[in-house]
Formats: sequence, C-alpha cells, structure tokens
Amino acid sequence: MIKNAQNSEHYTWGSNCDGWHLVKDGKLSVIYERMLPGTSEARHYHNQAQQFFFVLEGTAILELEGKELTLNRHDGIHVSPGQAHRIFNRSANDLLFLVISQPPSHGDRTNIES
Repeated sequence: MIKNAQNSEHYTWGSNCDGWHLVKDGKLSVIYERMLPGTSEARHYHNQAQQFFFVLEGTAILELEGKELTLNRHDGIHVSPGQAHRIFNRSANDLLFLVISQPPSHGDRTNIES
C-alpha cells in the first residue's frame, strides 16, 4: 500500500506539531513529522530504540548529547540508544522530516530535565 499523510494514522504532539505513522509495527517505526516555526521537544533518550532523523524541508537544530547540530534539507543523523537528544525548529518556516526508529520508540522514552 502506498503511504502518505492523507492515509496514515495522525497524531499531534508538543505545540501543535504533527506526526503521521507511515510504518508502525513491532520492529520498525517510520514517522513523517511537521514542526511549526519556533517549536521544540523535550530533551530525552531511548533505552532500546535507535533513530535516524532525515530533513525533507526546512532547517532543524538537533541537540545531541548537549551539542547543537544544524540539519538542512536532505541531511540526516543517526541517534543511538541512550543518547540524549531533542529537535528544534528555530526558523520562520515549517520543518518537515522523517524519524525512523528501530525498534519503535513509543513507550521507550525517558525525559530529562533541561
């Protein structure tokens, strides 16, 4: 089945950010996400899940183990289990990206105080 935002399970998170589950099974998660300008998520880590973030449109700031990295269109980064991270959209435009998790990261998240 061809998957896209129109035919995939949708959820909201943070300050009106969107996520669409393109793949959601026990071994793999692929989520298409949209962050509005000026939004961010809480610093956190996953005990089991490794993740790959890939920017489709816009510019992301990914904080990884306390270091801020700029990801532009078509840039990606791998986050290993246990690495503290969070993503920001400090731009004036929407940020569109994929987050691929193996195993799925839902239920495997520990927030860290800022």
